[in-house]
Amino acid sequence: MEKQAYGAIVTGGESGIGRACALALGRGGTAVTLTYHRDAAAAAQVVAAIEQAGGKALARQTDVTDEAQVDALFAAAEDQFGPARRLVNSAGLNMNGIPVADMELAQFDRIVRADLYGPFLTCRRFARGLAKADGQGGRIVNLSSIHERAPRVGGAGYDSAKGGLAQLTATLALELAPRQIAVNGVAPGMILTPMNQSALDDPAELQRREAAIPWGRAGTADEVALLVLFLLSDQADYITGATVTIDGALSLVVAQGA
Repeated sequence: MEKQAYGAIVTGGESGIGRACALALGRGGTAVTLTYHRDAAAAAQVVAAIEQAGGKALARQTDVTDEAQVDALFAAAEDQFGPARRLVNSAGLNMNGIPVADMELAQFDRIVRADLYGPFLTCRRFARGLAKADGQGGRIVNLSSIHERAPRVGGAGYDSAKGGLAQLTATLALELAPRQIAVNGVAPGMILTPMNQSALDDPAELQRREAAIPWGRAGTADEVALLVLFLLSDQADYITGATVTIDGALSLVVAQGA
């Protein structure tokens, strides 16, 4: 396969927001390497859709919390498509609903490793890879959540990890700005992906939850992907260290009616 000028890596690219980002990048002409955890068939479908649109894609089963697997992911992507100049961190786990008093350390650790250690490892390898390539710039988008600031009962692991991810994003933006590597975050609210499968399966639950959103509906993965693509584009060249909220104003509903 002929190498392109650069490629993109999308973690969690087989499902939800990661899938939408991988498809949008691939259909737009960027060579995409996407990771999946277990669902090889879903990842293959994303690759096939990109290739049918005339693009290039590669799927790799990767545990983003494993340093060696992250290194192997980037090595494969670089060998196939050349330097990776775009990185989207979408892989992660949702809250487990367990109060802190009842939570085992392993349960907390599992979420924090997936949602914070994973982006740390991929961002680090991304920056190292570009330093070895030619020193030219790149762009990173970390998928966070409005719960990096808005806590939920039973969400200690997830909320803590996303709060840490916001600081990791900001710190990396400072460190990498002299190298023209932009690092931004996107903080979605309720998005209709498998992380909200119960609402997708139950119209009554969906209606109840959407009633809490000022905009009147949940968002879609494609809407988030459009925002991510903008932040990855040259049009966003002067934006770094920002976290952009996309939630229909849900996170603004604080202390209302009291």
